[in-house]
Amino acid sequence: MLIKTLDWIALILLIIGGLDLGVVGLFNYDPIIDIFSAALIVAHTFFFSIGLAAVYGIFRVAQVLSEPQPL
Repeated sequence: MLIKTLDWIALILLIIGGLDLGVVGLFNYDPIIDIFSAALIVAHTFFFSIGLAAVYGIFRVAQVLSEPQPL
């Protein structure tokens, strides 16, 4: 299966979002908010795009799982 550019973008966003949540859970520190503290709207836009990537990932996984598998 060929991985599309959008798949790569979604994967990268999900990895960044997962690592960010891991740091928040372990250290009670949010690096995304700290990096974009001057422009909070940028941080919120980044979080929104991570959420969109998660929704895209759900549909993409469902699509891949519904494809017939070769024996």
